Amino acid sequence: MTKQDKSITSKKYFILNKPYGYLSQFTDKYGNLTLSHLFSFPKNVYPIGRLDKDSEGLLILSNDKKLVNFLLNPKNKHEREYFVQVEGVPTRQALDKLESGVFIQERITLPAKVKLIKEPNFPPRIPPIRKRKNIPTSWLSITLIEGKNRQVRKMTAAVGYPTLRLVRVRIKNIKLGNLKPGEARELTLDEIKGLWQ
Repeated sequence: MTKQDKSITSKKYFILNKPYGYLSQFTDKYGNLTLSHLFSFPKNVYPIGRLDKDSEGLLILSNDKKLVNFLLNPKNKHEREYFVQVEGVPTRQALDKLESGVFIQERITLPAKVKLIKEPNFPPRIPPIRKRKNIPTSWLSITLIEGKNRQVRKMTAAVGYPTLRLVRVRIKNIKLGNLKPGEARELTLDEIKGLWQ
């Protein structure tokens, strides 16, 4: 066993599929639903980054402080992929703008990977997405290398296509896969090593 393997096996690493309506934290004085309502994580295990209350999907949790610092350092520019349901069907021009950068929060976003995709096979959201009879919706895959507050929502709104549902499906090499909302599992040794690459 290598030195890195020994270091990894002495720590805890999980992924969780955070459902809609939960905060990415373990306690809340206002009575909101939190991660503690979903799974009994070991002591000192915390989320690496966050998802907004109204966003869903992949969260990585660990007590490995070095990994936390590595993944949260913006200089490392690791990819985060989101499947995003938007109101309307974006034009090629709108997709190009999202890819090249849009002006939000007093700055231009870094280049992103953006494409139209088929509707993913996600369980229905609870509560369901509001539907408008005369306005279609579509799904995008948006991959960022930065993570500003509510960035994806602000980006799609900036080009005229408001976000209705947002699900993070990948962080670097770690994929949400078939994990159901509210479910968690431990990462494998290979998955953890891949996060460092």
